[in-house]
Amino acid sequence: MVMHVYLEQPGAPQVMQLRSSPAQAPGAGEVWLEQAAIGVNPLDLLQRKGDAPLALPSGLGLEGAGTVTALGPGVSTLQVGDRVGYATGPVGAYSSARLFPAERLVKLPDNVSVEEAAALLFKGITAQYLLKSTYPVGPGTRVLVYGAGGALGQLLVPWAKHLGAFVIGVVSKAQSLDRAKAAGCDEVLVFDAPTLAAQVLDLTHGHKVDVVYDSVGRASLQASLDSLRPRGVLVSFGATSGAPEPLAMSTLNSKGSLYVTRPSLAAHTATAQEYQDRAQDVLAAVAAGIIKPRIWKRYPLADVAAAHDDLQQGRSQGAIILTT
Repeated sequence: MVMHVYLEQPGAPQVMQLRSSPAQAPGAGEVWLEQAAIGVNPLDLLQRKGDAPLALPSGLGLEGAGTVTALGPGVSTLQVGDRVGYATGPVGAYSSARLFPAERLVKLPDNVSVEEAAALLFKGITAQYLLKSTYPVGPGTRVLVYGAGGALGQLLVPWAKHLGAFVIGVVSKAQSLDRAKAAGCDEVLVFDAPTLAAQVLDLTHGHKVDVVYDSVGRASLQASLDSLRPRGVLVSFGATSGAPEPLAMSTLNSKGSLYVTRPSLAAHTATAQEYQDRAQDVLAAVAAGIIKPRIWKRYPLADVAAAHDDLQQGRSQGAIILTT
């Protein structure tokens, strides 16, 4: 039997139910995937709470890794026994096994374990498109990164440094300062909305930053805008403090003709080819030692509520995975 997390209504972590169901035969273009590890991401929490779109009832989760055990008709790119991972829908990763489209599975190299893949692909592809598509970071780029000591920050920061950026990290508490510095930040600030922009101005000798990667949302919006140089880019891609307030177009003009974007992983992996290209760039960065998959804590699938609570309360110090 397959064990999977089921959600009938949004709410606290306890609304997630663990259910069993029979295994299924893969259809055309699908495989049956026996999962060993599942990634837990902030988007999962937003969907579980009802703050991000999710048609209920539903499974939950968008990242996992395991072994292909059966092929559906027409699948030629994979074989039974292949170790694979994924970082996009269809939703339902919180499961011991599942059907999955073959074209959305990424073959894992020998240097990446299935557990590491479940901690890497969603966050790694996010870092990849943020740094290379949303704003092309290069030598001398001045970057402000929120959550610099977190699971995504531990990939985003060293990759930005490898590309030549000057990185100012922002953390939510002093206990995260050392972790953000270890990730490679040139400077690290503890978030304080009223003073952040002035601190950034000082650290950049009056220049401010070219791009802000803001995963916080509502609480950080104004500080982020005020930290940007003229024609700088605010990349608002998260909402840990709630969705940002609407912005008047005149505000962007008055602050120096700023740009604001709200990107998503789905829009940057819309085709199978783009998805595979970004995933291969992530795996190449791992192979080159630019980034490293780091697992903070493992939870059995049955303890999914505890995993969500740790992430929601800000206790995590890196990637969280579920094991089956």
